[in-house]
Amino acid sequence: QVQLVQSGGGLVQAGGSLRLSCAASIRTSSMSRMGWFRQAPGKEREFVAHIWWSSGGTFYADSVKGRFTISRDNARTTVYLQMNSLKPEDTAVYYCAAQKTGTLTYDYWGQGTQVTVSS
Repeated sequence: QVQLVQSGGGLVQAGGSLRLSCAASIRTSSMSRMGWFRQAPGKEREFVAHIWWSSGGTFYADSVKGRFTISRDNARTTVYLQMNSLKPEDTAVYYCAAQKTGTLTYDYWGQGTQVTVSS
C-alpha cells in the first residue's frame, strides 16, 4: 500500500511563498503521474498541477500558472509544490495524489495540508 505523506503549508501574507512536499512510501517509478489538488471551504476540490514521472512534463491550472511550480526530486520519491506570489484566494487544504501506471485516475491521496494566505 502506497502512502503519501505531506508536509509544509501554514500561514503566509499575500505575496509570500510556501513550499509543499509529498513523500511517497515506495519508489514512484511505478507511478505514472503525481499531482496537487486543493479544496477551499464550501468549494469542490480542484486541480492545481501535475507532473509526469517518465518525462517530467508538467501542467498547471490557469489560476496558478506562472506562480506555482511542481517538481520532483532525483530519487523520484518526493514531489514538491513551490507557491509564489500567493493570493488570499489560494487559501485551501492542499492534497497530493499519485496515479499508478496503467490506471486512469489518481489512486492514492495525501492527508492534506492547510495553506492560509492573509490579505
